[in-house]
Amino acid sequence: MKKFDILPILFGVVLSIIAGYFMLRSSAANSNPPSTQSTIATASTIPTIQIGNVLWDQTEMTIADVKTFAVATSFISQAEKNGGGLTYEGGFVKKPGWSWKTPYGVPAKDQEPAVHLNVKEAESVCRYFGKRLPTDAEWTSAAFVEQRNQAPTGYIKGQRYPYPGGTTPMVSHCLSGCGDYKGLAPAGALNRGTGHVLAGSTKRGVNGLYDMGGNVWEWTTTERSGGFITRGASWWYGPERQQESDVESKSGDIAVVYIGFRCIADSAKDK
Repeated sequence: MKKFDILPILFGVVLSIIAGYFMLRSSAANSNPPSTQSTIATASTIPTIQIGNVLWDQTEMTIADVKTFAVATSFISQAEKNGGGLTYEGGFVKKPGWSWKTPYGVPAKDQEPAVHLNVKEAESVCRYFGKRLPTDAEWTSAAFVEQRNQAPTGYIKGQRYPYPGGTTPMVSHCLSGCGDYKGLAPAGALNRGTGHVLAGSTKRGVNGLYDMGGNVWEWTTTERSGGFITRGASWWYGPERQQESDVESKSGDIAVVYIGFRCIADSAKDK
């Protein structure tokens, strides 16, 4: 009888076992769905309302949500890197220690609007929450044209209003001629006005949005005159600057005490 060498047989069996083991591991790995951690946006604390095919944040971006963004991304704003953001005192002046965290150089409340952020920083914050900045056309449509099917008393669907608050600017916070609100800036911090109020602490205006007029200017992505259009005016100005005909633009790299922003998202049916 011919003798067989058992070693090659055993070697082949071992190789087969090893190959089978790695095939099973590969199959198991492929059966699991890939991680979606990087594609799922973090939830914002700001309530939204649908206007047409767009979900709008009802208030301006808050310090609370920027804190969430900053912790997750190790974000340091340009104003912080520069030693402070800007205010206007016969010209733009840098204020040491003024930033989105401390808009007037002192600790701020989480529900204050986030200011001292340039347009690219604002876009990054919105993107983190799965949103974006509006265009000027989107902003003006939401601010001045009532689009709710069941608009509350005082508003009529399809009507274009002179102010983001409706027929008058009284729901808003501005320098004078608006509602009875007092800003949060410490005494002596500003040479004009009282600063912003908490986001959402005024009254709702057209389409149920807060502070589309007054409080702080809001960035849009629409370019104009070498900068980006800002809308809605702020506590620095009277109600006349809240109107649709008032088109202001600022350099995209400016970070100033009276410019904030609001995020929007395309609704699922529009994607």
